[in-house]
Amino acid sequence: MTAPRTRTSSRPVPAVRLGPRAIAALVLVTAVGVVAFGWPLLADTHSGLAAHDQDAPWLFTLLLPLLVGVVVATISDGPGGGVDAKAVAMLGVLAAVGAALRPLGAGTAGLEPMFFLMVLGARVLGPGFGFVLGAVTMFASALLTGGVGPWMPFQMLAMGWFSIGAGLLPGAARLRGRAELLMLAGYGFVASFAYGTVMNLYGWTIVTGQASDISFHPGDPVHENLVRFLVYCLATSLGWDLGRAVLTAVLMVAVGGPLLKALRRATRRAAFEAQVTFDGPGNPPQR
Repeated sequence: MTAPRTRTSSRPVPAVRLGPRAIAALVLVTAVGVVAFGWPLLADTHSGLAAHDQDAPWLFTLLLPLLVGVVVATISDGPGGGVDAKAVAMLGVLAAVGAALRPLGAGTAGLEPMFFLMVLGARVLGPGFGFVLGAVTMFASALLTGGVGPWMPFQMLAMGWFSIGAGLLPGAARLRGRAELLMLAGYGFVASFAYGTVMNLYGWTIVTGQASDISFHPGDPVHENLVRFLVYCLATSLGWDLGRAVLTAVLMVAVGGPLLKALRRATRRAAFEAQVTFDGPGNPPQR
């Protein structure tokens, strides 16, 4: 009787591989998010945008099945793809740590240490894992801090996009050391502003009728509203976003190296997608 052997590779293997079905699910999630964030810019004056904060229930209803779909789709992507119990366990651990980190800085000048952990997790474990990690962590942290509200599904989408970007950065197999840390720190700095800007778009479009030069004016040309939006971001959230960006970059440079090594070591030991082969009659198993 032949015995199975597990072969592992030294090359990094993402915990959630982006196969065709997973990519399709991510594209669908992204399309839903773009519509949810951007449709008010195309609405007319009589569209009732004050009810935009009521988008959350239907968006949440769509988002959860689609997030599950990102994971489930990988299971049926054929040989070499898929997600196993070890990937789910890793997701749970990192999401719990991220959720616990968020209250440490929430409400204090935008200092949110969870962002740098999302970058590290997506960098080591791949973009598919990163997207799910970002969304699940934001969901768990909202439950932990009591931050459940109409903004939560929008935060989940924005954090998923933030994390998947880190997983798509180049050089995952070769780039190491200080050069990699500087690249991740630079991404974290820029993407922190992008996250804040996307979330500003949600808040800005539902706070109308303020008789201000930076308020959202439903029905006005898109380019005029975008100019107001830029000024709104500079006037209301620049300091908050800057604090988040600086903290993310500083943490990456200060402690990112050891944490990257620890995550990569854990990933190698977990042997995601390890290939199982069987010894034939002419090649008896070693005892």
